Amino acid sequence: MGGYIPESGTGTVVRAARAGAGRYPPLASLVVSTIAAFSAVIVIAVLHSAYDEAVSRTRTLLGHNLEPTPWHPFPHDKGRPPPRAALRCAPLLSCLPPLSHPHPSPPNASRSRRTKQCPAYFAAIHRDLAPWRRHGHGGITRELLDSARSRASMRVTITGNGRRLHVDLYYACVQSRALFTVWSLLQLMRRYPGRVPDVDLMFDCMDRPAINRTTGGPNPPLPPPLFRYCTTKDHLDIPFPDWSFWGWPETHINPWAKEFRAIKQGSRRVKWGDRVPLAFWKGNPDVASPLRLALLACNDTNLWHAQIMRQNWEEEAKSGYRHSALSTQCAHRYKVYAEGFAWSVSLKYILACGSMALVIDPRYEDFFSRGLEAKVNHWPVRADVGMCESIRDAVEWGNAHPEEAELVGRRGQRLMQELGMDAVYDYMLHLLTEYAKLLDFVPSPPDTAQEACVGSVLCLADEGQRRFLEMSKAEPATGEPCSLPPPPAAADG
Repeated sequence: MGGYIPESGTGTVVRAARAGAGRYPPLASLVVSTIAAFSAVIVIAVLHSAYDEAVSRTRTLLGHNLEPTPWHPFPHDKGRPPPRAALRCAPLLSCLPPLSHPHPSPPNASRSRRTKQCPAYFAAIHRDLAPWRRHGHGGITRELLDSARSRASMRVTITGNGRRLHVDLYYACVQSRALFTVWSLLQLMRRYPGRVPDVDLMFDCMDRPAINRTTGGPNPPLPPPLFRYCTTKDHLDIPFPDWSFWGWPETHINPWAKEFRAIKQGSRRVKWGDRVPLAFWKGNPDVASPLRLALLACNDTNLWHAQIMRQNWEEEAKSGYRHSALSTQCAHRYKVYAEGFAWSVSLKYILACGSMALVIDPRYEDFFSRGLEAKVNHWPVRADVGMCESIRDAVEWGNAHPEEAELVGRRGQRLMQELGMDAVYDYMLHLLTEYAKLLDFVPSPPDTAQEACVGSVLCLADEGQRRFLEMSKAEPATGEPCSLPPPPAAADG
């Protein structure tokens, strides 16, 4: 195609120069392009470095770079967290104010109501901590605490007058237990800002206790202090409220406050006299539990008056948990509680129904199960030979004495009514306060620990986890915690 050609020679030269410029860019353009390309490479490298740094910090809290707890093996995903999540959370990981600071208490909130006595089972706090309080023992030294590391999945330190929390993870916990346990402590700090003591503790987030009780000799060596969700009469692990009080995303169970309300409302849909006059259990028997496997043999409504159902959580997840809502499982007069691999979080949901709970000889104790009283708020069932007969006898007694059986169920539900989140946080506060008195050193986080705060945990959680975390956020207390009686020795003067 022809173009305009000026008649002057100068125009011809200019046009030729412009044509050449199109074929060969000037040096300045090359320099700019090179700088831009080099800058892009630098930016990409910086982003990649930031991502790797974020991942190296976030995956520890999430457990992505850790092996499963070796004494409790389980399937574990060791993949990297999504890049978007890691980069998004990088600025929050320092937990700078205001992220690291709990909300202040309302003015004079601590005097807004009278202090009440703690539930009776709070007295177990003194019993659980007694090995480190006995005369002649020097309490908990840093060396003694370090000796618990071989059985711990994480170390938690709270410093700054209860305003900063650091976590050092050693092994990956199953599902989101570690994340929600850390969250529970952060919520305690929000609940009672400035009142949570500085502590340094070891925690194992798996099921079975590990610290055996030693009975030999007049002065047995001090055991390593280790917190977990349950204990037994033969162990010295220190019970602590389990993660499910703040929600269990993997099974679609809401935080305890919301779940209890739903279960109680569901229990009102069917009057006691109209409930199915059978014992009912629905759960997962495939958890290395001989007890639950034996329970399957009691599934005979005619012979044993029991309906035993297998819960398949994988199938439930595929169906959107339509058939596992706990609020719809209060249609029977009697509900069976059977321990699994160890204790089971299902106890509180069973008691919440208001049905008479048939508790098969429990070996494990969590912090509130010390409030169980046989034939008062539950009915005991034998775990040895004759379990099915024991279930049958309990059902026949209850059907012959419906008023008494209903009263036992109501007392169990009342125990759960009293186990509100107020009581859970008060138990945590008293337990940590009494534990802190036994430390003979000033708590400080190890160099390998990372700080956690509400903002960083919410950012690290996936969408499903975040929904449960948001639902379980605590608000500052409007009154004093319940009053914990002193240890028996102090009470006796």
